[in-house]
Formats: sequence, C-alpha cells, structure tokens
Amino acid sequence: MIRRILAAVVLVPLMIAIVALALVNRHGVPIAIDPFNPGDLTHAVQVPLFLLVFGVLAVGVVLGGVGAWLKQSKWRRAARRAEWELSAAKADVAQLKARLADAEEEGRRWPPRALQRPAA
Repeated sequence: MIRRILAAVVLVPLMIAIVALALVNRHGVPIAIDPFNPGDLTHAVQVPLFLLVFGVLAVGVVLGGVGAWLKQSKWRRAARRAEWELSAAKADVAQLKARLADAEEEGRRWPPRALQRPAA
C-alpha cells in the first residue's frame, strides 16, 4: 500500500512534467542525415523536439539495459551451475534413500555400529 502511494506521489508530478515538456517543445527541429555535410538540410528530417528527446532517452535506457544484462552474465551462469549441482545432489540423496530403504528391508542395520556417534 505504501509502495503504491509513494509511486503515485513520484509518478504523477513526473507525468505532469513530461506532458508539459511535450506541449512546450512541439516545434520541429531538423535532423541532418548526411554526416559529412551537416549544414546541408536537403536530406534532413523534421522531428518534434519532444520526440527527439524521448527517443534518445528510450535508446539510452535500452542500451543501458543491454549493457547491464551482458555484465550480469557471469551471475546467471553461476546460478545455472548451482541449480545443476543442486539437482545432482537431490538425485544422489534420492538414490541413497532408496538404498537405505532396500537395506532396511533386507534386515541390515544402517548406519553400522562403527559409524554411529556415541550418545552424549
């Protein structure tokens, strides 16, 4: 509940600021496509400034996310390895429990007296 209230307190003013930015910056700005002659506006595209700002921001967020995902690859690999080791250990435990049950059915005592700890 507190998280929703805090999100509303932060997000509502942020959204108002974003809408205000979009309304104030509706005029078009030329984006030159020719990198060798940026002064030549014959091959330029007119884009509203707020779309340019939001587009650059979105590209930055995506690139940052991809960078973080690539940086965390060693942790994901370690988690996969740990899951594999856990499943192998669970299989070993299940196999040992089955062997113990078979030994108890045959009347053998487990663990043998030599392996038992002395009572305190």
